[in-house]
Amino acid sequence: MSYFAHETAIIDEGCQIGNGTKIWHFSHIMSGAIVGSNCNIGQNVVISPLVVLGNNVKVQNNVSVYTGVTCEDDVFLGPSVVFTNVINPRSAVNRKNQYLATKVCKGASIGANATVVCGITIGTFAMIGAGSVITKDIQPYALVMGNPARQTGWVSEYGHKLHFDTNGEALCSESGEKYILRKNSVIKTNQ
Repeated sequence: MSYFAHETAIIDEGCQIGNGTKIWHFSHIMSGAIVGSNCNIGQNVVISPLVVLGNNVKVQNNVSVYTGVTCEDDVFLGPSVVFTNVINPRSAVNRKNQYLATKVCKGASIGANATVVCGITIGTFAMIGAGSVITKDIQPYALVMGNPARQTGWVSEYGHKLHFDTNGEALCSESGEKYILRKNSVIKTNQ
């Protein structure tokens, strides 16, 4: 076995788990799930069938990742994040053929206790504040918070708030990397 699973974890047959991944206490990886390399799956996590987690994804304790969710490389899911997969669930109505796809793009971070309503895309390196309810697509590098979540700024790939000058340029306070804001969209330059 090229990954670590705590003795209380349940790993169903038919799932794929990459090298160097760690799966902790009482977590369940269901058949058909794909988990990349060097991921960290915290305690009491559910990864449902057909979920795809890229490489180096961090899933903190008590997270539910349901069918229809794809997380690209380097995604961070804070404690107790919940994804949905049906817009109008009813106990007595089977809607398994109506699951909506949700995509969390490379490097995005979702804070503790956030809820992500199905059928949306969270852009590359976006940052979702703790407790937020995500009901629509989030742009790359956007900082959003609240219920429903609203954009309050922009962040760098290192997770620092960007302060744009009159030319629409900003530097990350940690990396020194340069970002440009044009037409309500942010890109990182190669300087």
